[in-house]
Amino acid sequence: MRHIISVLMENESGALSRVAGLFSARGYNIESLTVAPTEDPTLSRMTLVTTGSEEIIEQITKQLNKLIDVVKLADITGGEHIERELMLIKVRAEDANQREEVKRMTDIFRGRVIDVKDSTFTIELTGDGAKLDAFIEAVDKKSILETVRSGATGIGRGGKCLHI
Repeated sequence: MRHIISVLMENESGALSRVAGLFSARGYNIESLTVAPTEDPTLSRMTLVTTGSEEIIEQITKQLNKLIDVVKLADITGGEHIERELMLIKVRAEDANQREEVKRMTDIFRGRVIDVKDSTFTIELTGDGAKLDAFIEAVDKKSILETVRSGATGIGRGGKCLHI
């Protein structure tokens, strides 16, 4: 089963490496990983997505809690949460028909064209992974030149917060 684990950790060099090392040493896979400082510059928020049984996820969270850099963590998958991912995708748009089709698909998926060149459009889309996958499926595969995705990031809904 897919799990989203949100980790509040010290914003120090080597902290990310220790988390990645923990996963690597135990043979666990990180499907996606995002990390950035919080409103408190001494803390970073890491969101990682992994898959595994309940026992494996429990083992992962116990091992993460043992790391000195980890302040607090939560598996937000089980509760109400909001999950988003960012995708930048560059597509070929050489003639008026291609340009119109790309613009139409971008509007349908509520994306934004953020760069226009002679023969390409770069599009920004946000949403859950399924929405981004659906956009890729809807666009002509031969027109896709490059795709960059941030990986999932998430936050609990309502009053549920991960803080000290």
